[in-house]
Amino acid sequence: MTGGDQAGESGRIYAIGDLHGRFDLFRALMRSIERDHAARGPAATRIVLLGDIVDRGPDSARLVRGCMRLSQLNPRFTVLKGNHEEMMVHALRGDLWAYRAWLDFGGRETLLSWGVPPEVTGDAPGIRELRAAAQLVGRDVVDWLARLPLTLRHENHLFVHAGIRPGVPLERQVPRDLLWIGEEFLGSEEDHGVTVVHGHTIVEDGPEVHANRVGIDTGAYRTGRLTALGLERGERWFLQATDATAPGAALDERAIPRRAAVAAW
Repeated sequence: MTGGDQAGESGRIYAIGDLHGRFDLFRALMRSIERDHAARGPAATRIVLLGDIVDRGPDSARLVRGCMRLSQLNPRFTVLKGNHEEMMVHALRGDLWAYRAWLDFGGRETLLSWGVPPEVTGDAPGIRELRAAAQLVGRDVVDWLARLPLTLRHENHLFVHAGIRPGVPLERQVPRDLLWIGEEFLGSEEDHGVTVVHGHTIVEDGPEVHANRVGIDTGAYRTGRLTALGLERGERWFLQATDATAPGAALDERAIPRRAAVAAW
């Protein structure tokens, strides 16, 4: 399996579903995680975002910049790569076909959040517009997105953006499936040897719990509901932020592992 990461020791972990530019919901959910973490007592704690932090919603630039700084400050804060991050990387590294496709797949909103002029994201953009967009976003951002891991293993759970291909050993999974797989994974009742925690496929009334997988993408950008899964010593629970809880929510560094400063945002 390419691009995997290991959480290492046992402990508490919070996994957060697809954000798609909803910084407001992320901030509110982190406040809920802070309260939940405090109520449960001290523990070695990790937070993992399941990818697709960019596109469609209004605040991708703020999310990416904050996640970059936070992941640099604290190795126990992990952002996995989603298919939208993959498309953004291909587009801004000079693939004009990918750029045009990405714009219609949510990339237009992402570029506008970076302050890219609307004419750069218009119909039938050329290589000049692509280069202008890439320059405004910045090479450091694109390189960081390209390096994001594809999976995280924690005890008997595997965290990944889209899922895995049933019947294929974990070490032989390929990036395209980890980022894009759909019904072949969703419809499988096969025992994967781990419980797969994933996003990518929206379940508006979710989260969705099965014997072999847990889906926590509740469509934040269109439903106003962002979901997190908490795990510790065999216990499983869910937290959510909604449009009603998001306004004015404050992010506190106690919501995440030590050394992750709130100033990073």
